[in-house]
Amino acid sequence: MQLTDATFADQTRTGTVLVEFWAQWCGPCHMLSPILDQIDSERDDLTVYKINADENTATARDYQVMSLPTMLLFRDGVPIRQIVGARPKSRLLAELDDALSA
Repeated sequence: MQLTDATFADQTRTGTVLVEFWAQWCGPCHMLSPILDQIDSERDDLTVYKINADENTATARDYQVMSLPTMLLFRDGVPIRQIVGARPKSRLLAELDDALSA
């Protein structure tokens, strides 16, 4: 699901949410997209959203996103981990599990 500047706060307010900041021109973002789709369908404890950083500059600025792809993991509205760059599914899951167990 795509977020916007207008919907970002409401969708990240409750639960555990992973948000990918991406852009159309970003090759690594496109490589990461199917991995995030798989994680979203496989994990009941996590909701995955995407936000286009070029079209939603206020949110990207507010969270100091300087490189794409950047993923922010939220727990009840609070960012608990930032992950920068594409990575294999197994490594991404390990980083998410580490953050969620803390």
